[in-house]
Amino acid sequence: MKAVRGTAAALLVLLAVPGCSAAPPSTPVRTSPVSTPAGVPAQTPSGATDAAWLQLMTPMNEGAVELLAMAADRATDPGLRSWATDLAAAHRAELDRMRPLLTQLGLPATNVHEGHEMPGMVTPGDLAQARAAKGAAFEKVVVVQIREHLEHSARVSRSEVDAGSEAAAKKLAASLVEARAAELDALKRVAT
Repeated sequence: MKAVRGTAAALLVLLAVPGCSAAPPSTPVRTSPVSTPAGVPAQTPSGATDAAWLQLMTPMNEGAVELLAMAADRATDPGLRSWATDLAAAHRAELDRMRPLLTQLGLPATNVHEGHEMPGMVTPGDLAQARAAKGAAFEKVVVVQIREHLEHSARVSRSEVDAGSEAAAKKLAASLVEARAAELDALKRVAT
C-alpha cells in the first residue's frame, strides 16, 4: 500500500505545474477510506489519479502525433518514416480510447496543460524546432522527442496502473505500458 501511495504521489507531483490540477474544481471526486499513518488524512480522492493521468496523456499523445505525422512526411530514412507512420496510427487509436474516458469522468476536452513544459510532452516549441530542422538534424529532433515521450508516458501509465481506481483507465494504461516497451524497442532498431 505504501508503494501505491508513493507512486500516486509521484504522478500528482509531476502534475503539480502551476495551473494544473488533477480534476477541475467543479468535478465531484469520490473518496474512499484508506489506512494511513497518524497525521495523514484518512480520505484520498478516488478517481483523481485517473483524471490526472487522462488529462496528461491526452495532450502528450496529441503532441506526439503531430511530430510523428511530420516525420512520416519528411524523414529521409525509410525505416524511420514507416515507424513514425505506424506509431502515429497507434497513438491516434489510443486517443480514440482516451477521449471517451475524459467524458465519462466528467473532464473537459480542453488541454489543461496548454503552455506547460513537461517531461514527455511535445510542445509547440519542439514542433517549431522540428519544422526548422532538415535531414539528419530533423530526424534527431524526432528521435529525441519521441523517445522522451515514450519513456515518460510509460512511467505515468505505470503510476495509473498502480494507483488508479477506474477500471477502464487502468486497463488502457496497462496497454500503454506494454505498447511503450515495444515502441521503445522498435525505436532502438530504427534509430541506430
